[in-house]
Amino acid sequence: MSGDHKTVLQGSPSQYVKLNVGGCLFYTTIGTLTKHDTMLSAMFSGRMEVLTDSEGWILIDRSGTHFGTILNYLRDGRVPLPESRKEIEELLAEAKYYCISDLAVSCERALVKNMEPEPICRIPLITSQKEEQMLINNSTKPVVMLVVNRHNNKYSYTSTSDDNLLKNIELFDKLSLRFSGRILFIKDVIGSSEICCWLFFGHGKRVAEVCCTSIVYATDRKHTKVDFPEARIYEVTLQVLLYENRNAPDQELLQATSSVRGGGGGGGGLQLYTSDEEEERSGSAPNRSKQANNPI
Repeated sequence: MSGDHKTVLQGSPSQYVKLNVGGCLFYTTIGTLTKHDTMLSAMFSGRMEVLTDSEGWILIDRSGTHFGTILNYLRDGRVPLPESRKEIEELLAEAKYYCISDLAVSCERALVKNMEPEPICRIPLITSQKEEQMLINNSTKPVVMLVVNRHNNKYSYTSTSDDNLLKNIELFDKLSLRFSGRILFIKDVIGSSEICCWLFFGHGKRVAEVCCTSIVYATDRKHTKVDFPEARIYEVTLQVLLYENRNAPDQELLQATSSVRGGGGGGGGLQLYTSDEEEERSGSAPNRSKQANNPI
């Protein structure tokens, strides 16, 4: 550039200087530039020549995109890092050029952290009733909650119950992976008296329930039976998607999908009944008296 010349800059820390960094103009003090042991402190300590133009702007042949961040770091000793990986890499290059080692280390750590994969879905574990209600009320998505508390049982389990309990948990995991972007999945492992139960919510209201446990009777004792009504769980999970992307409860939707115990009430809404009741509806449930005569 015509008229550019080199000079040794000498002045007090409070003296202001004009910087032209790659066409971006900055105005700061010598005190800021010499505050830390960096290449800039060497440039403006009077030990090195600096290039100035005819108007007195000190020329630095670097991109000025992140120089404001560099100045803020020199002033405060810390600075918020950019959000994008590309911008962090650019800031890292500038920090290394100006020999600002602490800022370079912060950028490198942020880049390593950004390399860690984000989980596909997160499943909250309920720790209190208050937390459960807060999650359900604040969710903008439909909610599916699995209550699974094997320790709540006071009777022995039937021979297939342990396997069915695991199948319910596995199905919950599969559904949460498949619909995590559209449904909030919650797991309750401590708070409820239920042993295995699926609860479904829309707009903060419970709209359906599939209970997977029942009591069966042998000749001399009671047993807890855990079922795996897979088709029913899939069906209700798909139905709660009706509550997706609605800003406010739709009265017709609420009426159509309101919880109904048993088969009364007509209509095709979300019905609330246990797995045993589901068997009775299909005509496949064994008679209680037969169960009493045939020990599990």
